[in-house]
Amino acid sequence: MNISIIIPLLNEEESLTELHDWIVRVMQSNHFLYEILFIDDGSTDTSWDIITQLGRSNPNVKGIRFLRNFGKSQALHAGFKAAQGDVVITMDADLQDNPEEIPELYQMIVEGGFDLISGWKKKRFDSIISKNLPSKLFNWAARKTSGVRLHDFNCGLKAYRKEVVKTIEVSGEMHRYIPVLAKSAGFNKIDEKVVQHQARKYGKTKFGMDRFINGFLDLITIWFVSKFGKRPMHLFGALGVLMFTIGFGFALYLGMDKLFINPLGRLITERPQFYIALVAMIIGTQLFLAGFLGEIMVRSRKNETRYNITEEINLTEK
Repeated sequence: MNISIIIPLLNEEESLTELHDWIVRVMQSNHFLYEILFIDDGSTDTSWDIITQLGRSNPNVKGIRFLRNFGKSQALHAGFKAAQGDVVITMDADLQDNPEEIPELYQMIVEGGFDLISGWKKKRFDSIISKNLPSKLFNWAARKTSGVRLHDFNCGLKAYRKEVVKTIEVSGEMHRYIPVLAKSAGFNKIDEKVVQHQARKYGKTKFGMDRFINGFLDLITIWFVSKFGKRPMHLFGALGVLMFTIGFGFALYLGMDKLFINPLGRLITERPQFYIALVAMIIGTQLFLAGFLGEIMVRSRKNETRYNITEEINLTEK
């Protein structure tokens, strides 16, 4: 199979048939062997009924339905797990991503030798205040923090080699940082392609301003995980030793001063340096223990399922 197209969705009943027909035209005109994986993330409209109908009429359509809304990251995780194509394409279900971009993305992966190609919506049709400016700020911070030079981390249209999606684990709200996760896993051939962005045709966006706040919090998390996720002692242990050393230094100074320099002076407990030393040594010990416990957790960590599937269409056990 050449291409697996993964489409996470939530209440997109108006656009699914049109999107399906558009993708099929592109696939047939380029003679691709393909599958379309619709991941219904707990829709409350008729989205799943439409996916079921599409699956009956087109055996290349496959579907996974979550018991409730678990989030886009979990939907992508389920899609990555089920995908069988040599190249995996992800795109949104709201018709803002153009399926005509898929053949060139496929060629960049297969012939260009890239591990991941991320779409760049250079010209956007979203609100400047609510989406464009926050997105630019978010992408700037992500580039500076992660070291991955992409202009648009949030673009849903991406292409991957199959090995990439089978290696990385997308959890929490980390779908924005899949390129960072891929780089951390050793897939360094990452590039981007300017793609056409279209105005939303049906419904309204499912994301609000809170996604940018959560995005920045996730950015801190992914920075920590990528640098210290497998060796937390290197961060917490180093900070703990530093704080304990500072505290011990103050304590040693107070002791030497009381014993040899000014034995008749104030009591040690009456001097502010005593409390600095005490707090620094306590914090240092706690940080060191946090690093030690983190190392134990990393070594004993097991993968956990973070979503519950209630129905599937045309999927086979692999």
